[in-house]
Amino acid sequence: MMVVLSGLLAASLAIGLPVGSAYADEPTDGTGAGTSATEVLDSLEVKGRAPKTGYKRTQFGKAWADMDHNGCDTRNDILNRDLTGVRHKWRTHNCVVKSGKLHDPYTGKDIKFKKGKKTSTAVQIDHVVALSDAWQKGAQKLSEERRTALANDPYNLLAVQGRANQKKSDGDAATWLPSNKGFRCEYVARQIGVKHKYSLWVTQAEKEAMAKVLSSCPTQTVPDYTGVKDSTAEKTTESEQTEQTQTEQQTEQSAEQAQQNQQTTQAPAPEPAPAPAPAPQPAPQQDVYYQNCTAARAAGAAPIYQGQPGYRSQLDRDHDGVACE
Repeated sequence: MMVVLSGLLAASLAIGLPVGSAYADEPTDGTGAGTSATEVLDSLEVKGRAPKTGYKRTQFGKAWADMDHNGCDTRNDILNRDLTGVRHKWRTHNCVVKSGKLHDPYTGKDIKFKKGKKTSTAVQIDHVVALSDAWQKGAQKLSEERRTALANDPYNLLAVQGRANQKKSDGDAATWLPSNKGFRCEYVARQIGVKHKYSLWVTQAEKEAMAKVLSSCPTQTVPDYTGVKDSTAEKTTESEQTEQTQTEQQTEQSAEQAQQNQQTTQAPAPEPAPAPAPAPQPAPQQDVYYQNCTAARAAGAAPIYQGQPGYRSQLDRDHDGVACE
């Protein structure tokens, strides 16, 4: 049994995954977690930056792949980890984050997150060691499987302010540091842990910048897998979140049911068109009697055709159907 367990442990370490789960919230072998960040930095190889030739995002696999097969993509895994007061899109098994609040480690500001075409970019997922930087410092020599693991490794991912992430771009510690000075030590230490785990090197300028930051915090260790949630930030308790989720589900369910009812309820039958007015009936013929054609002419009725009121054969002398011609 021990031989089997040892073999599984070795296999996990060989592909750079923590034992038990790719996203286990515990120190992971390969990062140097818990060890002095300065000591781990000194263990990294120092070399010049390699050409960026051949770099493409696709070299690091599909963006936000579901590496741990929990049915939730990496982006939402990180949002769920780093945001507080999280609310989920209904019927996504508590995966797709609909809203929440981020205490941004890069700026120290609180940011409200709301999923939407124009609002989602307020919070972005940053690769602590940028993929382009990693490519130029050893990642191009890694297998595609290892590069995919690096791109989706939660140890290398943080939910941060979108503008700060854009300013950082693919910079290393020598060209960009968080404006929140209180987070710089942990930020640099996490970069060191990522580079140690994936056998990436640092440039001389990068190492000097890291060492300068760490000089202000000599006891800083390489962080573990617990993320960087601010312990002072307001947290939503499990019962509160459950109540919020239930309320939201009831609201959305009611809206959906109303929509279904509107679609399934047959429109009221149109009122029957009014019956066409009956054709006017000719007035009943009254008995008209002209004593002679002189009387007919005086009444303005002459000539009188057969079938018309007042026609009599006695007035139609030639019997041609027309009287009082």
